[in-house]
Amino acid sequence: MEIRGDLPATYKCRNCQIPIAYRTELLSKSYMAKTGQAFLFSDARNIVFGQKEEKTLITGIYTIAAIFCTNCGEELGWKYLQASEARQKFKEGKFIIERSKISKHF
Repeated sequence: MEIRGDLPATYKCRNCQIPIAYRTELLSKSYMAKTGQAFLFSDARNIVFGQKEEKTLITGIYTIAAIFCTNCGEELGWKYLQASEARQKFKEGKFIIERSKISKHF
């Protein structure tokens, strides 16, 4: 774990700087979203959910919910609620956060 004092490295909303996820929750940097590169996280905080929707993405059909910053309302990405294909089930319950919407702080 990357540590400065007793605080882990944190990804924050680029717009308002509220904490969104910890470095230890980052699972992959190999995803794409609307604005380009996106990260897969196991958890996220300080977010609110949009409505559930079925969406066809590059790797299949998913039920997702958009996620927004609780502080400024910025759309950050989405949460995978359900995957239609067995090989994509590992994404369920995880979060895609667009790289352009967050910044890393140590």
